[in-house]
Amino acid sequence: MRKVPELSLLSYVNGSDADQIKFVDDIFSGLKDYGFIILTDHTIDQNEVDNAYEMTDRLFNLPEDQKMKYYVEGLGGQRGFTPYKREHAKDNANPDLKEFWHVGRELTEGPYKGVYPENVWPSEIPEFKQTFHNLYNSMDKTAGILLEAIGRGLDVKQGFFSDMIADGNSILRLINYPPTVGEDTKNSIRAAAHEDINLITLLVGARGAGLQLLDRDGTWLDVETKPGQIVVDTGDMMSRLTNEVLPATTHRVINPEDSGSTRYSMPYFVHPHSQASLACLPSCIGEGKKYEDILAGEFLSQRLAEIGLM
Repeated sequence: MRKVPELSLLSYVNGSDADQIKFVDDIFSGLKDYGFIILTDHTIDQNEVDNAYEMTDRLFNLPEDQKMKYYVEGLGGQRGFTPYKREHAKDNANPDLKEFWHVGRELTEGPYKGVYPENVWPSEIPEFKQTFHNLYNSMDKTAGILLEAIGRGLDVKQGFFSDMIADGNSILRLINYPPTVGEDTKNSIRAAAHEDINLITLLVGARGAGLQLLDRDGTWLDVETKPGQIVVDTGDMMSRLTNEVLPATTHRVINPEDSGSTRYSMPYFVHPHSQASLACLPSCIGEGKKYEDILAGEFLSQRLAEIGLM
């Protein structure tokens, strides 16, 4: 019976050298074998997550005309609101049955100030900005710890990933999957089969089931979590860096048996800064590079166009 591995991040943060070595081995093998792991404990305060889901519920229950005030044409959905059925999976013409909101990095200075879009904040929910500023920063720190551990497994120099994601274009996405009553559920599902664009994704305790990964034998495997756990998966940027040693795993969110149910989820997509190179790591070249060298910003623009956001 295949089951996504469960690991303790605190065993790495607070543990002995032996504990850290075991965690590095386990996260590396889990991501290599499944493309996913589940953190049973971590460094994110559950109160921050609970507050964020409360804000998410309030946001998506605003009237449509109020949400549309925060949709910005030409941004590729990188900040603010993206309406229902606007995004589709790569090479799939059928729209996903979801709407979402993006929160990005708040920069006060540096080379990417003015390059990344500014955040958009809903005036109807005064606490929204601080709530998601706090959660974004917590998830960013946790992502840095995870990438440090992954980097040890990839034999890169210390600080390789922390340099790559410093001032990175990481995104916290709040997703609403509304009831599917009356929708074309034969052709569209909540999130069609896809791989994430970024390095790694952290998903904090989704409110509702439906996430599945495509296992190595071609079958769909349910990704089941308990409250307080975090799902971690690898994206296309990590796959390119590692020559598919750590592949991006196809996953989806299927439609619910109860067509009247709603699902919320909150993935944090960890992106490098725009000028970071996605060239294959020396430790992963093997018999030759599978991908041409490309910068992270260039790759992101390509993929946003492929999924209908630009």
